[in-house]
Amino acid sequence: MLVAENITKSMGKKTQCKFPRTGLNHFFLLMLSLLPALPISQSFVYGEALSKSLLYFEAQRSGRLPYNQRVLWRQHSGLTDGLEQGVDLVGGYYDAGDNVKFGLPMAFTVTLLSWGVIEFREEIAAAGELRHALEAIKWGTDYFIKAHTHPHVLWAQVGDGDTDHLCWQRPEDMTTSRRAFKVDEENPGSDVAAETAAAMAAASIVFRRTNPHYSHLLLEHAQQLFEFSEKYRGNYDKSIKGAKGYYASVSGYMDELLWAAFWLYRATDNNKNYYFNFAIQNAYSLGGITWALTEFSWDVKYAGLQILASMIPTEDKSEDQKQILKQYTSKSEHYLCACLNANNATNVRRTPGGLMYTRRWNNMQYVSTALLSLTIVSHHLQSTNQTLNCPTGSFSPDKILSFVRSQAGYILGSNPMGLSYLVGYGYAYPKRVHHRGASMELQKGKTGGFLGCKQGYDNWYGRHDPNPNVLVGALVGGPDSEDEYRDRRGNFMQTEACTYNSAPLVGVFAKLYSLERTSSTTGSISSGGNVYTA
Repeated sequence: MLVAENITKSMGKKTQCKFPRTGLNHFFLLMLSLLPALPISQSFVYGEALSKSLLYFEAQRSGRLPYNQRVLWRQHSGLTDGLEQGVDLVGGYYDAGDNVKFGLPMAFTVTLLSWGVIEFREEIAAAGELRHALEAIKWGTDYFIKAHTHPHVLWAQVGDGDTDHLCWQRPEDMTTSRRAFKVDEENPGSDVAAETAAAMAAASIVFRRTNPHYSHLLLEHAQQLFEFSEKYRGNYDKSIKGAKGYYASVSGYMDELLWAAFWLYRATDNNKNYYFNFAIQNAYSLGGITWALTEFSWDVKYAGLQILASMIPTEDKSEDQKQILKQYTSKSEHYLCACLNANNATNVRRTPGGLMYTRRWNNMQYVSTALLSLTIVSHHLQSTNQTLNCPTGSFSPDKILSFVRSQAGYILGSNPMGLSYLVGYGYAYPKRVHHRGASMELQKGKTGGFLGCKQGYDNWYGRHDPNPNVLVGALVGGPDSEDEYRDRRGNFMQTEACTYNSAPLVGVFAKLYSLERTSSTTGSISSGGNVYTA
């Protein structure tokens, strides 16, 4: 088993308002100095945030775009993906600001999108966004069906990260390698195969009512992929060497096996006991009841699967099974309490402005997964009339949601920078997102429209101007440990956005939107709307 350190290791100044000290400006500045510190506005339009989060996934689409595509600065791309290998791999998502299709983070993105819809379907529908949420999920699962060409074969990557990173080209104009890479019996990839199984199992639940035939197809693929991942074990980044420099499976495949088993348990009827027994019997050997962590990410799934286990009813379970589920629950509580700063020792750090802070590279991904986890657990506790008991005190569902609201407020602009980290939301947001498509005008179709790799860097990447295209709904990497954010295209640790950053926010914003509507109807005011006070 990996040591904990291996699992948890990763890979400008605050803005100030300045007025000339003359006339009315001097008067207003003097008056402001006499006022007590006031919180930044607590009012956020969560329905708008939800809508824009889903719009982002249309900007990340690869393949032939549909007639109802809303992000009009994007066009068809990657139309020959898989051609060299004799397989149709057109479609799917680009993971971030580059043009490679990485299977592991793509599958995790779809799993979290599906989880949000499963738990908050009615809330998403009430916001008028259910169709867009289902389309976002299906764009991924349609691709996974194509990529799973044999029960024991999964095409897990299209494109080469090294050559791609040498070029700054839009996906519509890219000239880089589109070689595809697979995992199979001789070259196993249990982590990527199991995560794809989890994604398809979760999505099968989403489509069960509206598209039962498609739901059954997804479940069939999920079961085959789980069998493949469990029987032929190995890390995918040993089989696909090019993935190691970008999405190395540091935690190994054990967490994905348990994660997939719990999702298949939720999705199946006939084989429900098989997947449950797998998760119970392998709880110790695969680390499910031994790891107590403070992060949940595309690589490390233990906290997520522990939360899934904690919500399983125990009435019909044996005493031994109840004890294992209790241990799963205990580990999930460690994670949740760490997010709430309520453990005696090990908690998630906070920035001075109050944002959860895990590490400097794309920190917002850990914030968004934590918020989805807390929102789902709060929903579960509310429905079962329970509270979350932490070492330093207990948390009611409302108290948990108050914290979620505060973190969401930070994301949407209640922070020392006064900046919304959800692109396109509010008046001030990142303008120079590290993203090829957003940072460049389309070259295809122009006279002399070819733009070489180096030309892209010279002509577009290095520009100080804002991106010509707004990447609406993208959640960027976010501020550093001191709440500072430098809006430069080359500052990719902070300015790059990823699909798995925004995916958890769909469920979170849907729940907050529902609470917002309830509050406006009843006239009540919810607390906890901001983290930072000026």
